Amino acid sequence: MNTEKRDIVIAGGGMVGISLALKLASALPESVRIALVEGFALPEPNAASPAYHPSFDARSTALSYSSCLIYQDLGLWDELAEWLCPIDTIHVSSRGRFGSALMRAEDYAWPALGYVVENAWFGRVLLDALRQQGRVELINPARVAVAEASAIGQRLQLEGEGPKEIETALLLVADGAGSGLRQQLGVAVDNKPYHQHALIANVATAQPHGGCAFERFTDEGPLALLPLAGVSGAQHRSALVWTLPPERAESLMSCTQDAFLTAMQDRFGYRLGRFTQVGERHGYPLALIASEEQVRQGMVVMGNAAHSLHPVAGQGFNLALRDIEALATVLAEGVERGQELGELRLLRRYLAVQKADQERTIGLSDRLPELFMRSDPVTGMARDLGLAVLDIAEPLKREFVRVAAGVASLGQR
Repeated sequence: MNTEKRDIVIAGGGMVGISLALKLASALPESVRIALVEGFALPEPNAASPAYHPSFDARSTALSYSSCLIYQDLGLWDELAEWLCPIDTIHVSSRGRFGSALMRAEDYAWPALGYVVENAWFGRVLLDALRQQGRVELINPARVAVAEASAIGQRLQLEGEGPKEIETALLLVADGAGSGLRQQLGVAVDNKPYHQHALIANVATAQPHGGCAFERFTDEGPLALLPLAGVSGAQHRSALVWTLPPERAESLMSCTQDAFLTAMQDRFGYRLGRFTQVGERHGYPLALIASEEQVRQGMVVMGNAAHSLHPVAGQGFNLALRDIEALATVLAEGVERGQELGELRLLRRYLAVQKADQERTIGLSDRLPELFMRSDPVTGMARDLGLAVLDIAEPLKREFVRVAAGVASLGQR
């Protein structure tokens, strides 16, 4: 079998994989050969009806302020902006309790605390940028079926279009939370099921959201409403992420629109007036999945394959982007010093850079839902007081916002 060589191979062409490819192409010398391998057939350029891709589905993504800075640096922000909706305010509350907190972008002299973009548009912009850039080789549809250590890094067996065997200095595993490649490589994971499902849908309200994102904690689980750009027939739209017990989620997935909207109204209240419409509903089980091993000689596990988080506060994709930024920086510095791309010492340097950010973000996403679902009076009073203090203690609120927005990890002031 003819073995071809690439310097870097990215396994997985979702939003993380393509963002990773774009960032590495921007940060590394043109002599570094980069290939991206994706198993699902990606939409053809200018396709009237894009093919289904699981990363570019009906969901939306909340981009933190740090993610905005990363995409600005890549020159993609103006294109993304056509269907972005800014988050000017974040309102955090607990159903049936007095504690709440309000965070405003204007208090930090930021244009927005974050932005919400629908995945279908997000994926199109990323994929168009990858094709226009022309630096990264796109091998599609194909998948990395087998990876094993070799003298220079990893030897890969591919199934599908393109080369059948590639030897690469560095394999980046970015094929999602259920990563088959991670399993094939024998990378163990910690899997903590939450015994809850996330119900996802777009909803319309009688009153405009005014750029406000709501995080409302209930006894069933957190309910988030993220502002979306308006469309014909639904000017006041928000993206719903509703965490529920599995049986309750299943019931709400299949009930009538009127029954669903009534249940939503009961849980959320009337801050946006009446809920008037709900789009197609989707659901998936929630678990904290974390790879016990993120780096080896010639290999790094990235994105949801490395850490898949609870959706509370929308931290998962933004953490993945900061991982990408850190990895690209470390690899670029290593190339300048003459180090091999897959050298274990270099990859451990990346992990050391990101360790504190990963631990802080994973810990926050893991602990918040449990804290707000506890029903004993002492914990409830402590939560209310904590939210009240956060709302009035400006230095504490400022640091919380900087951490949640990711700018503390990027060193932004």
